[in-house]
Amino acid sequence: MEKFDYKEFINRNIGFVTEEQQHQIQSSKIFVCGVGGMGGACVNSLARMGIEDITIADIDDFELSNINRQVFANTDTLGKSKVFSTQEQLLKLNPNINITSYEKDWSDSLDQICVKNKIIINGTDDILATLLIYRKAKMHGCTVIDAYASPLPSVYVVKPDDPRPEETLNFPTIGKSLDEITSDDIDVCVLKEIEFVMTHSSSVKYIDIEIAAEYMAGKRSRMSIAPMVIATGNMMAYEVLFAILNKPSGADNKGYFWNPYKGKIEKPRNPLLAFFIKALVRRFLNKILKDI
Repeated sequence: MEKFDYKEFINRNIGFVTEEQQHQIQSSKIFVCGVGGMGGACVNSLARMGIEDITIADIDDFELSNINRQVFANTDTLGKSKVFSTQEQLLKLNPNINITSYEKDWSDSLDQICVKNKIIINGTDDILATLLIYRKAKMHGCTVIDAYASPLPSVYVVKPDDPRPEETLNFPTIGKSLDEITSDDIDVCVLKEIEFVMTHSSSVKYIDIEIAAEYMAGKRSRMSIAPMVIATGNMMAYEVLFAILNKPSGADNKGYFWNPYKGKIEKPRNPLLAFFIKALVRRFLNKILKDI
């Protein structure tokens, strides 16, 4: 077996980044919370980019339905811990990566995690977990890189002084402790995010609306397909690169959507236009939810 050599491993990075910048990449510390879909795709690219200190967390095991989009899900990892399967695969990419892994105990260690890692990838699809991450990130001065629950690939970057997504999307959780948040609050949060996505992107044109309505009503799992999920994870990895190197980015705390069907970027609409579109979106959502 050929001996692993970091310089040879990252040789083709040089030109996209300088050797000095590659050293910055190598020494960066990143936390990826959720290593299934977009989180798994993101951490895969981060490891291949040459980052050598990564903290990962996930509470689930790989299931058959994950294989359609999750890069570390395969017939060998079915039924196995996502976090430890991911760790095993990352070490096959670079045996020198320092990986800290958490399962169900990750939230208890989040303060400690945030002290160490100033860039966080939110790969979870859980509202309470997301709220906890953002609140702790603000407290500890961390930047969070995230994506919307959208049929189009998307990314947004929330810096320590930016409004939290619960403020941007006007969640009913504002001012509440996690213990005070009800299941009804969580349902409203899901709908608020869908409302934002439909108002500010053309996502609705590219899905079966009846199936989407069943998801919104809690009757089926969220739709996902590999190109969308993996593209999103790689968009997040780009934002990590920009954050490490302190480079400008096209993503702010409201982010953008990439429309591969038309080959263009869709940015959030201006407030006046969004006001009128949102009213139509709300009417549409109310109608389809009543019809289920």
